Formats: sequence, C-alpha cells, structure tokens
Amino acid sequence: MAQHVAQPTATTPAIPAKLPLKAIAPWAAFFGILMLVLLYFVGAEQGATSVFSGAGVHEWVHDARHLLGFPCH
Repeated sequence: MAQHVAQPTATTPAIPAKLPLKAIAPWAAFFGILMLVLLYFVGAEQGATSVFSGAGVHEWVHDARHLLGFPCH
C-alpha cells in the first residue's frame, strides 16, 4: 500500500488591503453621530430634556435604559 505524504509548499503571507482614511472618515462620522443620537434617546429622553412629549420614547427604550445602567424611576 502506497502512502502519500503532503509536502509543505512555500506561500507568501496574505497582506491586508489598506483602506484610505478619506474613504472611512464619512462613514465613521455618520455612525458616530448615529450612536450619539441613540445614546441621547436611551439615556436622556424624558423629563425636562424631552424632545418629544409624552412617555412613548421612554417606553420603547425602557429596558435598554436599565441594561445600560441609566436610572429612570
């Protein structure tokens, strides 16, 4: 019975592609602003700083407030 042994081959290491900062900056700014808006709605949208009247937004993000450690009661 013949046995075949795999021989190691020389390969070049993979080099990751470089993304220019000018291509990433607009997306980073967009997602940064989006995260700040979400943080506002989860953390501060109630009471005196309320943008929307009523408790609708508060009820939608109520569990997220507790999960992130924001007091709301």
